[in-house]
Amino acid sequence: MRTYDNPVISGFHPDPSVCRVGEDYYAVCSSFEYFPGVPLFHSRDLVHWQQIGNVLDRAGQLDLTDRTPSSRGIYAPTIRHHDGLFYVITSRVGAGGIPGGHLIVTSEQPAGPWSDPVHVDLPGVDPDLFWDDEGGCWCTFSGIRTARIDPSTGAVLEGPWQTWSGSGGQYPEAPHLFRIDGWWYLLVSEGGTGDGHAVSIARGRSPRGPFEPCPSNPFLSHRGSSLPIQSTGHADLVQAADGTWWLIMLGTRPHGAFPRFHVMGREMFLAPVSWEDGWPVAGPVQPRHPAPAAWHPLPLETVRDDFDTQVLAPRWVTPRSRPETSWSLHDRPGWLTLHATGSTLDRPGHTFIGRRQQHLDGRTSARLDPGAGRGGLCVRMDEAHHYEIEVGGGEVSVVARIGPLRQTVARRPVPSGPLTLVVETRTTEVLPPSVISADQVDDGPIGTEAGGPDTIVFSVVGSDAEPLAELDGRYLSTQLSTGFTGRVIGMYAIEGSVAFDWFDHRPCVRG
Repeated sequence: MRTYDNPVISGFHPDPSVCRVGEDYYAVCSSFEYFPGVPLFHSRDLVHWQQIGNVLDRAGQLDLTDRTPSSRGIYAPTIRHHDGLFYVITSRVGAGGIPGGHLIVTSEQPAGPWSDPVHVDLPGVDPDLFWDDEGGCWCTFSGIRTARIDPSTGAVLEGPWQTWSGSGGQYPEAPHLFRIDGWWYLLVSEGGTGDGHAVSIARGRSPRGPFEPCPSNPFLSHRGSSLPIQSTGHADLVQAADGTWWLIMLGTRPHGAFPRFHVMGREMFLAPVSWEDGWPVAGPVQPRHPAPAAWHPLPLETVRDDFDTQVLAPRWVTPRSRPETSWSLHDRPGWLTLHATGSTLDRPGHTFIGRRQQHLDGRTSARLDPGAGRGGLCVRMDEAHHYEIEVGGGEVSVVARIGPLRQTVARRPVPSGPLTLVVETRTTEVLPPSVISADQVDDGPIGTEAGGPDTIVFSVVGSDAEPLAELDGRYLSTQLSTGFTGRVIGMYAIEGSVAFDWFDHRPCVRG
């Protein structure tokens, strides 16, 4: 029997939504303050996914200023297909966490180009779209409230009205409407997007309600469990081409000592669904499951980018905006040249291009020529939480920014010219080492997993010396930095221009 491994899309890919068109599946995720926004993936089997673009990929669709805080921006998209057209609806949230309304973009082809946005003047976040048999379009959003809208103009035709209050958990959100066997099903998440996350469902004969709750609500939750996957929720339901049903959802993989830490943010997981007495049954979500009947592996994603193309691959993201003057693939053919737009990574407005960390145990390396500039590799959560290995002025240094503290923790002279920098993450032999053994604890093995979720190691290739620095990974985790994102590892320039010949991000298998 074939099996698949969870997560099916690793790294910071939260709030997933999925739709099927024939035998093809398309998924989108939240992107928050990063540009381009709303990564878009394609699959033929719900297991193997390939990013084919970003829905909001130009400034006319997504204009996030430097005043946009981290973990604000684009929230919780929904993707649907209706009458030959793909729709994505999402929310924009600004400073202070204030929703700025919803926007809808459309495309005849999932890879784009996607239209300019149509704005919908409704409150809340996590909007959903569904069409009834008469062609009416229903928009449901956090709260849980519903309105009838015109998706072509954004006009609110009727409502909104309160639809269902959930099963009693806080923050009822992430609603999705479905029409199945004559019933309208309303899928929601509640309990918050952390350890209390849960998925509940109700059904009624009309999208207006009333909705009766499932007797076993929440029908999926890992709260209070010791399962390796936690925070399961914000789910979307899809029927495969063979008639089977599946949930995609976000989840986390925490590691380290209590309270445990997750560093890659919320990732995308897949679980099978069965139906009993007209209600879905799912979970628990395991690291490995029997696979769907369809099985279509895709070419493995390249771990190395040599910057030999005319455009950047869709996986590359930048905080808030990416001015054309800040980067070039043409100034030095075969290299990505970054031009500094700010003098520090501690404030918005700097030049940074990165990709989501996708491996718990991994090795990221890049060959760069700093010239007369200054820059390097950065592991980023936000402006107040990041580590970097930096080259400039004839030396390489490792800098740690943790909340209000900023410190250079290592320095070493280096010769002029190109050199290769390396950042490794390891989940074994983490810092600080365990200081309490199980036999020293009366009530059980409390101290067997002391330490952070991982250790981050910085080094220069070709140097005979030990690594420049080893830093505790918990300070670049959601539990410490807060927010809704995960780690992004990338290249930056904070002085002059810095050229990168290649960038490599791959898993490490440790014995």
